[in-house]
Amino acid sequence: MAKNTIKIKCVNTGETHEVEMGLTLAEIAKKLDIKLKYSIIGAQVNNKNIGLSYKVFQPKMIKFFDIMHPEGLRTYVRSLTVMLLAAAEEVVPDAKVSITHSVSRGLYFELRRNGQCLATLDDIDAIKNRMKEMVNAALPITREEMETSEAIKLFDHIPDMQKILMQHGDIYTTVHHLNGHSAAMLGDMVPNTSIIDVWDLIPYFDGMLLRLPDSVNPEHLGDMIKQDKMFGVFQEFDSWLNMMNVRHLCDLNEAIANGQGAKIIQIAEALHEKKIGRIADMIAERRDKVKVVLISGPSSSGKTTFSKRLGLQMIVNGIRPVTLSIDNYFVNRDQTPRDENGEYDFEAVEAIDTELFNKQIMALANGEEVEIPKFSFQKGERYYDGEKLKMEEGDMLVIEGTHGLTPQLTAQIPNDVKFLIYAAPLSGINFDSTKRIQTTDNRLIRRIVRDYQTRGYSARDTIARWPSVRRGEDKYIYPNQEGADVMFNSNLLYELSVLKTMAEPMLLEVAPNTPEFAEARRLLKFLSYFKPLSADDIPPTSLLREFVGGSSFNYD
Repeated sequence: MAKNTIKIKCVNTGETHEVEMGLTLAEIAKKLDIKLKYSIIGAQVNNKNIGLSYKVFQPKMIKFFDIMHPEGLRTYVRSLTVMLLAAAEEVVPDAKVSITHSVSRGLYFELRRNGQCLATLDDIDAIKNRMKEMVNAALPITREEMETSEAIKLFDHIPDMQKILMQHGDIYTTVHHLNGHSAAMLGDMVPNTSIIDVWDLIPYFDGMLLRLPDSVNPEHLGDMIKQDKMFGVFQEFDSWLNMMNVRHLCDLNEAIANGQGAKIIQIAEALHEKKIGRIADMIAERRDKVKVVLISGPSSSGKTTFSKRLGLQMIVNGIRPVTLSIDNYFVNRDQTPRDENGEYDFEAVEAIDTELFNKQIMALANGEEVEIPKFSFQKGERYYDGEKLKMEEGDMLVIEGTHGLTPQLTAQIPNDVKFLIYAAPLSGINFDSTKRIQTTDNRLIRRIVRDYQTRGYSARDTIARWPSVRRGEDKYIYPNQEGADVMFNSNLLYELSVLKTMAEPMLLEVAPNTPEFAEARRLLKFLSYFKPLSADDIPPTSLLREFVGGSSFNYD
């Protein structure tokens, strides 16, 4: 081996290569003629996510990825967001553009002038046309490590970003530059704007929606789903944030540092209780016809605790909740459908005996007595043990599960007999006006903490399972969200500050030589921006107790 060369192991080729010392990852990919289905966006170097401008001076294991990789998609969206902000800075300099929420399979942006939120058609067209010009020009997105004190000065027009940088206390900060626009993001960017060519920008309510590539077929835009109900949840949560004077993460950190953490917890819990009470009131208003309440939502949304707290509020309204599990109606293992990999697909609605489910629910709604099936997960078989159920006057079934909103599950049950609820952490605070906190990260951290404490799974186990959980949600849960009678935002403003203290030691156990190390490292970086908050002031009935422990509810 020559003196100025090093050996790298490339996962994509399955071979070890000798390359010149000091080449960037982009140069190595070109030298090795790495061909992926889509443009190379980044790489994992020794199981760490790294941008293509990174220079290699020592032997490494390298895996290049494109948009089909989870970090590739995040990098794409991150870069696309920066391009939008850069274009807006050029063509509407008198307005402030900020990111708010993910909705309708895109990102919602507000454009404000003089405190008023209103993006005109001319504004949107101007930003969109400038973004197209940037794509065609293949403008470079460069990376710079600068002293944080200098970065703070650079972002004097974004006070919330300045505060986060000051609170975090790093000596150096990574800043990306695009055509004179600077951004401090939580991760790397694509090398140039020509790569981020699949998107659209359209009017949406009073702002604009940045439409994103489909996660399965990224050469096309994802199907747009109008989500008026979900957008209403976002507006409600924004009003809660305004009321608590906590708009971004820096505000939450400041409140905790000033000894206001307990008060934040109390207000957030009170808002939850009030919302659950209102949902129970809505059910009570329809008690003459409604016989079954179905609760659905993605993994780690707190559906179980929500259903228990809703049950208490229903009792206050004179309704006795009778719980029933969809799991009782699993088909026998030999009838369970399989996924594209030949594995049992327990998330599929076909894994449930929907015919028996509909028959028994209608029988119960009509006052008949039925013998409830049970399911042995060990044997993979249904059995009966003589348990019978009959609805009395004032009773109402409460059923919680993945397919609560799936039309096929309750196809034979009239709409006026059922009340549908979608519960999920739909919205929370953002880092600042340029960076959104993904609710999927919120749920993953909840699940890591819960699985570690109650199921004996390591953080690595949970991270490894997460992609398959997400695929099931995309297929069976999200398409039916808007069919709910009401949506419940299970996010608690303070929760990541509490979960941080528990999740960090668990994530630190993920070894560097495992594929899950990159995700664990990303989550640790994410959590490092939160000021810690003790769980001591969380009430025992809190939805968060389902994950951190100490709940007064029984989950057996």
